[in-house]
Amino acid sequence: MQNLFASFVLIAWPLVAIYLFATQRLNRAILWTIMAAEMALPAGASFKFDMIPLLDKNTIPNFCLLIGCIVIARRPLRIVNRLGLTELLVVAFLISPIITSQLNGDPIVVGDLILPGVGIYDALSSAESAFILAIPFFVGRQFLRTADDSREILVVMATAGLIYSFPMMFEIRMSPTLQPTIYGFSASDFVQAIRSGGYRPMVFMGHGLLASFFLMTAAVASAALWRARVQLYRLPSAGLTAYLSVVLILCKSFGALIEAIMLIPVVRWTRPRFQIRLAVVLVSIALLYPALRTFNIFPTQPLLDVVHSVSEDRWGSLKTRFDNEDKLLDRWAQRPIFGWGRFGRSRAYSEAGRDETITDGLWIITIGQYGLLGFVAQFGLLSVAVFRAASAFKLMKSKTDAIFISAIALIVSVSIVELLPNNGLLPWTWLLCGALLGRAEALKAEAMQQRRQAKISSTLASEGALHT
Repeated sequence: MQNLFASFVLIAWPLVAIYLFATQRLNRAILWTIMAAEMALPAGASFKFDMIPLLDKNTIPNFCLLIGCIVIARRPLRIVNRLGLTELLVVAFLISPIITSQLNGDPIVVGDLILPGVGIYDALSSAESAFILAIPFFVGRQFLRTADDSREILVVMATAGLIYSFPMMFEIRMSPTLQPTIYGFSASDFVQAIRSGGYRPMVFMGHGLLASFFLMTAAVASAALWRARVQLYRLPSAGLTAYLSVVLILCKSFGALIEAIMLIPVVRWTRPRFQIRLAVVLVSIALLYPALRTFNIFPTQPLLDVVHSVSEDRWGSLKTRFDNEDKLLDRWAQRPIFGWGRFGRSRAYSEAGRDETITDGLWIITIGQYGLLGFVAQFGLLSVAVFRAASAFKLMKSKTDAIFISAIALIVSVSIVELLPNNGLLPWTWLLCGALLGRAEALKAEAMQQRRQAKISSTLASEGALHT
C-alpha cells in the first residue's frame, strides 16, 4: 500500500509542471515534466475515479503536458495535421479499442472461470486511455521540431542519467530499498533485483529492466553529445559516457548492456546516415515480428542457443517468453483482426479455467487485446517517425543536426524493439517519437518553402527579363 507521501507526490506533480512551464523555455518544460516524473514518481502508486483512467506516473504527467501547453504556454494542441499516413494511424489507434469492444460483447466461460463481455463503457474507457497515452506524442510532434529541440532532448537524457546514477549506485550496494523506504511499498518482487550475488537497481522505475534501459539510453545520448563536441555542465562528454557505461555494467542487466555495447560505438564513430539506416532496420524487425513468429520464420532456436552459451538463467527466461508467445498467438489466431478485448480474454486457459500464460511483451498484449489493427496502429504510430526521419535525412544542412537526429532515431528504434520482450512503453518514448516526427516534418516543410520561394523568384526574374 502506498503511504501518504506517495499520494501527496502524485497530487502535487501538477504544481511541479506549472513551475516548469512558468520558469523554463517551452521545450525544456515539456521534456522535464515527463522525464522528472519518470525519475521521481512512485511506480505502482495510483488513484482511480469512475469514468477516468488510472491516475499514476504514466498518466498524470501527460495531463500536466496538456494543461501546461494549452493554459500556461497558451499554445493550442493539434491532434492531426494534413491527411496522411500518420493521421490514419492516429485515427486507427483511437478507434480500434472501440471497434474491438463492440465485437467482443460475448462472455467467455472456461471451466469455473467466467470472463465478461466488453461493453460500450469499456470501449469509451479504452479510447480515452489511448488518447491520454498519446498526448506526449502530439506535444512532441508540434512543439519539439527544431534542431535546438533535438539537442535539448539529448542534453536532458544525459543529465537525467547522470543524476539517476547516484541513487542507482546506492541500490547496487545497499539493495533496491529507496521506493519502499520513501513511498512505503515496492513495485516488484525483491527477488527480481538479485543478480549474480549482487543487486540490480530500480529506484522509482518499478523494475530493474526499466532502470537499466533508461541508463543505457542516457549513455547513448551522452555519446551523441561527445560526437557533436557538446559539453554537459563543463563535464567532458567522453568521460560522462564512460562513467554511465561503468554504472550500467554494475546494473547487471544483460539486455541493456548488449544494447549499449552495440549502440555507443555506432553513435560515436559511424556516419549518421548509417545510423539512420540501422534505425530503419530495427523498427522494420519490430513491425514484422508478429508475422515472423506466426509463420515460424524468426530464429528463436539459434537465439536461444546463443543466450544459453552466455547464461542459463537468461536462456530460461527467454525460452519462457517464446513458449508463452506461442500459446498467446494460437489464441490470437481465433480473432486475428480486432482481437479479444480487455479482462484477460486474450489469454490462454486450461479446461479448468486456470490461466496458463505470462504476458511480458507489449506486442503480444496489444495484438491479443486489439488484434492486428491495434498492433499496426500502435506500433506503426511509434515507428513512423523513424521512417520519416530517414526520408528527410538528405534535407539536413548541419552535421550536428544529423548527429542528433540519427542518435534520437536509434534510441527510438531500440525502444520499440525493447517492446517485443518487455512491456515498458513510457510517456518518454511517446514524446521522443513525436519529437522525431516533428523534426522530420519541419525539415520537409522548410525544404518545400525554399522550393516555393525559389520558384517565385525564378518567375519574377523571367517576367522582369521579358519586360526589359
